[in-house]
Amino acid sequence: MKKILIIAPAWVGDMVMAQTLFKLLKGHYPMASLHILAPAWTAAVAQKMPEISHAHILPLGHGVLGLKDRWRIGRALRSEQYDMAIVLPNSWKSALIPWVAGIAKRRGFKGEMRFGLLNDIRVLDKQKYPLMIERFMALGLKKNAVLSKPYPYPSLVGDATVAAQLKQQLGLSGDKPVVAFCPGAEYGPAKRWPTQYYGELALQLHDLGYAVWLMGSKKDEILADEIIKVAPMACHNVCGRTDLNQAVDLLSTVSAVVTNDSGLMHVAAALDKPMVAIYGSSSTAFTPPLSDHVAIVELSLPCRPCFKRECPLGHLNCLKQITPSHVLQSLQKLMAEVL
Repeated sequence: MKKILIIAPAWVGDMVMAQTLFKLLKGHYPMASLHILAPAWTAAVAQKMPEISHAHILPLGHGVLGLKDRWRIGRALRSEQYDMAIVLPNSWKSALIPWVAGIAKRRGFKGEMRFGLLNDIRVLDKQKYPLMIERFMALGLKKNAVLSKPYPYPSLVGDATVAAQLKQQLGLSGDKPVVAFCPGAEYGPAKRWPTQYYGELALQLHDLGYAVWLMGSKKDEILADEIIKVAPMACHNVCGRTDLNQAVDLLSTVSAVVTNDSGLMHVAAALDKPMVAIYGSSSTAFTPPLSDHVAIVELSLPCRPCFKRECPLGHLNCLKQITPSHVLQSLQKLMAEVL
């Protein structure tokens, strides 16, 4: 035992949380060879996980069916002779490749008419497993087995040498402690704290002697530009100037992080950075940041959590009523506890 293929999530944060499953599998089967199949953007995170032996790239975007591509990939994977596949997404299409690959045991939760494609089907008990990591880890155990606590946390390790090179290339000086801002959230605006507030917080941190790095993907450049308009002298824009691997390396060097509920939030938690996580439409009850050094900032409003991409009421009070001063106080208290 064993050679296992894991059909991995297509969201960065979910991939980080899936490391709890990888750790569980290696704990039960130390000699197992774990491979993943994932889009390039989440496979990049797995390169920082020592549990993963190899990553196969799925060249398809979010929501793309791509039957011909999936059939071709499945046929190509037959030569790997996997003992088992674990399918983390609940879609029909995600279960197709292990079936085409002829993998003897194909495990996943019941969903989207996957009978036949999966032959070790589990029925998800959402009351028993409220957390996403619990649902992932349950697929690494035999039926009716009990998850053992405490749960393993994801743990990524940045490359200090690469980070030093990146700082030089990007013109990031090292003479001040750094607070990284992650102002994006791929899911939608209802998870994004206002850029005006990020800018105001950057000015406050600048006055306290901190440098501020704005981090995210190329899609987040417009958010970074809005923040820089508020605080032009306080921020260094790194959005879109690194790949995800490099972002991990840079985040591993900062003093603290302020972030929305996003993929980079989970990356920063896995790097065990002191972090203020700002929650709007979402909730910590399902996908909390897995770290002991996190301050959650959220409001108790009757309309949240709604889990919508955009505010259905049009006011976005769940985020607009969280002030920069509130976030700064949480950050200072957290850093005093950690340092």
